[in-house]
Amino acid sequence: LHTPMYFFLAQLSCLDICYLSVTVPKILENLMVGTTGISKTGCATQMFCFLFFGVAECFLLVAMAFDRYVAICYSLHYTIILNSRVCKSLVAGTYICGTAVGLVHTIITFSLPFCGLTINHFFCEIQPLLELLCGNTSSSEIQVIAVAVFAIVSPFLLIIYSYICIISTILKMSSAERQWKAFSTCSSHLLVVILFYGTGSSMYLHPKSSYSSSVDKLLSLSYTVVTPLLNPIIYSLRNKEIKGAL
Repeated sequence: LHTPMYFFLAQLSCLDICYLSVTVPKILENLMVGTTGISKTGCATQMFCFLFFGVAECFLLVAMAFDRYVAICYSLHYTIILNSRVCKSLVAGTYICGTAVGLVHTIITFSLPFCGLTINHFFCEIQPLLELLCGNTSSSEIQVIAVAVFAIVSPFLLIIYSYICIISTILKMSSAERQWKAFSTCSSHLLVVILFYGTGSSMYLHPKSSYSSSVDKLLSLSYTVVTPLLNPIIYSLRNKEIKGAL
């Protein structure tokens, strides 16, 4: 299990656990105890952590796509290209991006005046907070879209490019068995990408005029709770080596 792929999987598992720890405890507290209050500092901290882990996971999925690209397109040089230093640098880059986006977005949002104290949501999420801002919020909307483009669209385009190269290489393989084996190594990652980016893009890449609190809550639960819980199941069920190790 000492390969780049499993190193990235370990990082993904850690991010998923941290991602769940940001939202799930507060959701359970609201449901079971009935405590719905949170301080402004607590809300800002929750928002930063939510953005940090979410953006880091977006870019980690890019690193994992690059891992699959190298494994299939340059299989003989896989461990040379993706050596320990490169893998650690890629992961460090994901955390740097997460920190930058989390800090900038949180500082800008909480430096603006709020006209309300009640968030119509399970936790301190971006869209519900925009509803509480005073005056014209168009600049804040642009800020959210800019963050979404950087954290969702850009990584997704890099993943698409990786898979175009991967599919091109697979189609050139001589036997159907080799093609299927190569594609099966990417299927788990591809499914996780579709789940994570699909729900994330539907949340943040739409105008405020089409915002619906009920739909927003459903989508938030999907990508903050359901998707992180499904990730280890998807990889475990589809990867024979992981099942053998377990």
